[in-house]
Order: sequence, then structure tokens, then C-alpha cells
Amino acid sequence: MKVSNPSWRERLASSIAPHLATEVDRFENEVILKKNKKIDDKIFAETRLRRGSYGQRYDSGSRHDGKTNRTLNYPSDNTKGPNTLWDAPGMQRIKIPYGGLNATQLETLADLSEEYSDGIAHITTRQDVQLHFVHIEDTPTIMRRLAAVGITTREACGNTVRNVTGCPIAGVCRTEAFDVTPYANALAYFLMGHPDCLDFGRKFKVSLSGCRDEACALAHLNDIGVLAVVQDVDGKPKRGFELLAGGGLGTVPQQAKLLTSFIPEEELLPTTQAIARVFARLGEKKNRNTARLKFVIQKIGIDEFRRLVAEERAILPHDDRWTSYLAGIEHRTEQSARPASLLQISGPRDSAFERWRAANVYAQRQPGFATVTIALPLGDLTAKQLRAVADLSRTYIKETVRTTLEQNIVLRWVSESDLPAIHAALTAAGLASPTAGTVVDVVACPGTDTCKLGISSSRGLAGELRSRLAAKQWELDEAIRGLHIKVSGCFNSCGQHHVADIGFYGVSRNKNGYTVPHFQVVLGGQWERNAGSYGLAIGAVPSKRVPETVERISERFLAERAHGESFHDYIVRIGKAKAKLMIEDLMAVPAHDADPSFYIDWADAREYTTGDIGVGECAGEVISPFDFQITACEREVFEAQLALEANNIPQAATLAYEAMMHAAAALLTWRILPLGEGPDGIAANFKKYFHDTEFFFDPFSGGKFGQYYFDAHERHMAWKAGAPAPDGDTTRRLIEESQLVIEAAHSCHVRLSTQKAA
Repeated sequence: MKVSNPSWRERLASSIAPHLATEVDRFENEVILKKNKKIDDKIFAETRLRRGSYGQRYDSGSRHDGKTNRTLNYPSDNTKGPNTLWDAPGMQRIKIPYGGLNATQLETLADLSEEYSDGIAHITTRQDVQLHFVHIEDTPTIMRRLAAVGITTREACGNTVRNVTGCPIAGVCRTEAFDVTPYANALAYFLMGHPDCLDFGRKFKVSLSGCRDEACALAHLNDIGVLAVVQDVDGKPKRGFELLAGGGLGTVPQQAKLLTSFIPEEELLPTTQAIARVFARLGEKKNRNTARLKFVIQKIGIDEFRRLVAEERAILPHDDRWTSYLAGIEHRTEQSARPASLLQISGPRDSAFERWRAANVYAQRQPGFATVTIALPLGDLTAKQLRAVADLSRTYIKETVRTTLEQNIVLRWVSESDLPAIHAALTAAGLASPTAGTVVDVVACPGTDTCKLGISSSRGLAGELRSRLAAKQWELDEAIRGLHIKVSGCFNSCGQHHVADIGFYGVSRNKNGYTVPHFQVVLGGQWERNAGSYGLAIGAVPSKRVPETVERISERFLAERAHGESFHDYIVRIGKAKAKLMIEDLMAVPAHDADPSFYIDWADAREYTTGDIGVGECAGEVISPFDFQITACEREVFEAQLALEANNIPQAATLAYEAMMHAAAALLTWRILPLGEGPDGIAANFKKYFHDTEFFFDPFSGGKFGQYYFDAHERHMAWKAGAPAPDGDTTRRLIEESQLVIEAAHSCHVRLSTQKAA
């Protein structure tokens, strides 16, 4: 732990708001108590998570980071338990409401990344900043230095209100109803530490968008999505908001539902408080797998939820903060540092500048000003680059900097005549990649690099895709350049793969006696319209065939699209069956001797897993009965998607349930265990031999995937006995859950096979 001299500490303390200083002091005391084993592991875990401190994954040996050309020497153990926090560094998440940063804050982040991390700051898909390889004993000092410049880590993680996100171009957007920035700021600090938000069973996410049809802040995938609306009231325009509730991605995504089409601006804070109170009261507390707001609404229905929120709002004690933030809000605006001035170029055109300008520069609604996006490969930038951005923000703008949901940074209120100078400065800093908002700008979660839940290397794959796409970016058709690709290392959708044009999430497969990294291919998502629709998985391809998969799909889209047809509309038109046919041949895995590269993940020199568990000795490959059965399950869940697509809801629900049941039966048969009589017998024996024994548990499910099957079984049998048939939304969730049960069956088979071989 780094020790600061008293005078430095005293100077630092004097610049911190008293309430923030008290919070950090308390946390530091808890760190000391935990080190001395005076605090229970579970209690301390919740404490540190609420302060943004995560444990971090480590794999033995060295891991080469393909983006930054770094080689990181990791400890020899895979540190996962809470006690190892003292032996190995973790991750510190830093909360940045609506992504707003100034120059001093950027410089502080640069200093902290060098002194306590690996010199890299990572921008997340919720506009936060993360520092990796941070020791827990250093976190109080980090928190104090952040607090001194107005940044907190409070409730950056844990069962809390997470970072309130907002459109990064709010206030300068050409299509917004009005600037949501001050409302986002008010909501973020009103909810932070609020007594009504301290008893959640799970995290709670809020976003504010100024537009309905753009991506903005992805209102449909948040617990509360807030859309700016101007309505005519008594002949005068009145600011207000449309509220959506119950959205979320995760393992089983659900789009937010309309709670109310309009509330006046003064009702935003109290209505959100009422929603939080209902969630705290009705949300699941024991089973975190069903503890999000979406499950409350799924259980009681949006109409009943709406009634409860109105009832709660009516009894809320008055709080002056509800309206104090509104004082002069319509007149608040950011200021420019330099006067508006149009770009004038004389002499020959600079092709590098023109390409950068075309991709990374947005003409603001204020004439003569532009917003510049700094595209960050995989959301990373170095301490030196952070300082370069800080310098630019002081020189050319009034420090109006924001992070984005696509892991980038924007500079707002740039005078257009300054664009060439800014481009030159960004080029010198290695930050002038002309890729913002293009297919090259691939989004990825940390995956197997640092996340304990990572199955496949999302960052490694994203880095490879970026390199290949960037090499031919200007040869690509405009329709392909505008696609969104997003990659998650597991089912949890931290990379937001469900709302990408082409999404991927990491899975594994047992092939030819080896465990092989794969990615499920997700099509049908929509980034626009605030995450307007979610995609579904159509099949898993080996990790090393993902670049070819992207090329195959994009080329077919270009060849077959109707005039002006979007990728989303194209996928909807051709349907999942034809989409899957595009990539079926890419799902094959060559034998290990024929091509061992398939058994190594991206950006990793090691074999994905070792241990030959039985390669056939005859001329043909030996396929186990389990492989046949689980492949049939994958076919069933895909047929369920096709039935849903054709609006045949009963057939889709039946197929999805049967896919789960047959996956359970495949595991029972493989272990030579009794199936029992009919569906009830399979469910009972699966529970006895796999669920109750925790054989089906793993770090990714913790048993919840098994519970998906049991819940589906109960609903299916009730339906067969005369209960109401499932609706479309329920069936879609059932298909998602079925896919996860099948993936968990794959994982269980691999895990138990490895143990058996050992």
C-alpha cells in the first residue's frame, strides 16, 4: 500500500466535501477490519461493491493484450475467492453520471491509472471509468483523490442505483425534444444514497434520452428509461417525460414497457422515487437471479405495477429537492470557449482529415459548432492520452467532455474552424481513428481478460475484428460501414450483444475430445430507437471462425438487401432459418491435429483447455450419444424461434420447454441415471441428481439455469391442465431461457467429463 505523507493528506482532505470524506473514512475502516478478519466476507463484499471495488480474474502465465501490445504477468492462481483480494489486485469502477468530465478530472484519472493501475483507463458501456489491477488497500486513497475533484465511486456496483446514463450529445443534438442533461444530473444525485434505494435485491439502472428514434441512452434496456417529450398543455408547450419500466439485458433480456406516456418535469424525481420504493418492497431478495425490476413487472403485470406506483406517489412525503433542481433549468446551457466559426479549407484536401471528419464529427444544432468523437479501441486509453484530451478540452472548449455508451469520448462545442488543429493534436496522441459509429468501432466487455464470468475472449475477438475491418474500412459499402457489432464474453450481455446488428456472446463446446471456445451468433437486434428490439441466437460458431462469419453475413446482406433496407429489416424479412443457413458450415470444428489454432482463443497463446478425454480410434470421428441429444435440443430451440417468428405461440412455447427437458434427459442418460416416468420423472430426477447435488451449478449460473427448467416445467404442466397459454413475451423469454439451459448442459458435460478424466 502506498503511504502518503500527512501534509499531503491534510491538503487533500481540505478539498473534499465533508460527507464524501466521511464515507471514505468509513470504508477505509472497514477495509482495515476486513484485513484483520473482523468483518464477514459476505458483508464486506457488499460494502466494497457499493464502493465500486470488484474482484478480478487472473489466469496463470502471461496474457498478451492484442489492443495495447502489453504483456501482463498474472499470478499463478485463478483468484476468485474474497480472501484473495489481499494477494491480487482487482478492478475499481468510477461513477461518471451521464458521462460528464472536466479537464482536472481527466488528469486525476490519468494520475491514478499510472500510480495504482496499469496505466490504462477503460470506458464502459454505462459511461463509467474502470481501473484494473488495483489493490484493495489502495482504494481509500483513490477514492479520496477522486472526491477532491468531485468524483465518487459510491454505488458504482452492488445492489444499488447504478450510473445514471444520458445521451452524450444532449443539448447539442439536432433532433432532441430538449436537453436532458440537468435532469440526468438531478436524478443521479437525488437517488445516490437515498434511503429508499438502499434495500434493493439487485441493481437498478436508469437512462435519459432526448430523442425517441436515435440510440441516445438506450431507454428500452434500462429498469427506468426516460424519454424527453414536449406536450401542449393549456395552449403552451410543457416539458415532460415518457417513462418506460422493466427493461434489462442480462441472461434473459426484456424490453421496458410503457409506464406512462407523459409526466410533467416536476414529477420526474418523485415518480422515480415511488418506483424505487415499489421495487424495494416487491423485488426478490433471496434469489438474485430473479431480483431485477423486470421480474416484478413480469410477475404482477405492467397495469398493476402502474397502479402501485401511483399509489406510492400519492403517499410520498414532500421533498423540496423534487422541484429545487428546476430553478432556471430552461435557461441552463453549456458555454463555448471560442466563437462559432465555419470550417474553411484552402489548398489540397487532406484525405485523413476528411475521413476522420466524416466519421467522427457531428454538426451541432448550434451553427458553427461541432461535437468530436474520440474513438477508443475497446474503450481503452492511456494516462498520456487522458492528459492529451484534458489539454484539448482546456484549449478549444470549456472542458465539456463526455464518455459514451459505445465506450468513446466526445468533445462538445468545438468551433468548426478548430477541427483541423484538433485532428492534428489527436493524431499526435494516437486518438484520431476515423471509426466512430462505424462497423470498426466494435464494443466488447472485459471477457476472459479480467472478468471472472468470462467464457470466451471478447476483447481478443473484438480486437481481431477491429483490425480486419479497419484494414478494408474504406472499401466497404456504406451499408456495411454503418453496422454495429458487439461482443460479450458470456451470456450476461455486458457487451450489449442483444441490441447489435451482429452480436456475439461466449460459450464453449466439447469437440473432438477438447473444449473449444465458441461464440453464439445473435441477429435481429436494433441499436436505433433506443434499443428498439432484441436479437436472438441462431447458432454457435468456433471463436476462430467469427471473422469469417461477420464477412459471410455482411456480404449476403449487401447482395440481397432491398433498396434502402436496413440490416435489421433484412434479417426480419429473411427469417432466422435462412439466416442460420448462411453460417451452418462455419459451425464445424476441424480435428485438433488438422488445425490446433481452433483450440486456442483470441489474444491468448495457451490452449483453451487441455486434457484429451477420448478420441475415437476408428477412421470416422466418434460422436457420443450426449452430443447427438444436445444437438437435437439446439435444433428444437431454433425451431421454437421459427415458430415464434411465424406467430405460432403455442408451438414455440412447447418446443422451447421440450428443448430444456431433453437437455436434462441427455445429461441423465449420459450419467446412466434413471429418467423416470414422463416429463415429471425427468424433472424430478434431474433435480435429484444434478440440481440438488449442484453438479449443474457453475460460476455463470449459480443454479439459476436449472431453475429456469423447473419453472418452465411447472408452467407447461399447468398449461396442459387448462391454465392460460403463454403470451408472446413469455414465450420469447422461455426461448432465451431454453438456450441458456442448453449452454449450461454443455458446460456441465465438459466440467464433469474433465473431472472424470482427471
